[in-house]
Amino acid sequence: MRESLVRAGVAFLTEKGFASTGLDEILKSVNVPKGSFYHYFESKESFGIELIKSYASYFADLLDSNYLDPGLPPLQRIAAFMEEAKTNMARYEFRRGCLVGNLGQEMAVIPDSFRQLLIETLHDWQSRTAACLKLAQAENQISSNLDCDVVAASFWIGWEGAVLRAKLERSGAPIETYGAHFLNSIQR
Repeated sequence: MRESLVRAGVAFLTEKGFASTGLDEILKSVNVPKGSFYHYFESKESFGIELIKSYASYFADLLDSNYLDPGLPPLQRIAAFMEEAKTNMARYEFRRGCLVGNLGQEMAVIPDSFRQLLIETLHDWQSRTAACLKLAQAENQISSNLDCDVVAASFWIGWEGAVLRAKLERSGAPIETYGAHFLNSIQR
């Protein structure tokens, strides 16, 4: 029951955001009475924290499945991640975006307790990307003069914008444009 609530909550938040998603709507989608919800979570805020943690873990696994693939050169691993993310968005007709990005845009209306968790999540994804970029440096795919931590930060700043625009336009074109520009700008 708890896992069903988390899955449904992630789906709603990636599509509608925190402020626009009512608890009743999530509960109804998985046929859970309101009283049962409070058996698993003490508040909508604690539920939101669990959703962020669950999504962060899911996304870290997605990154690792691509970034740690020994069958591809490092830059192709990043390209493979972007393609898989685009395919995942297309599966839902680009109605769902990034839960972390969505919540980041709602900072004025979401609980303060989310802020640090969102920052930590982005930093985790950034460090995974930097590690992949460092492998690309070791394989001479990118210049040794590039600061991989800065490039990874730049990637995530741009990536979240590309995902937002893909959701807005209901198209993978923004992700393709961003991905091609990013990779072209760092390759030797």
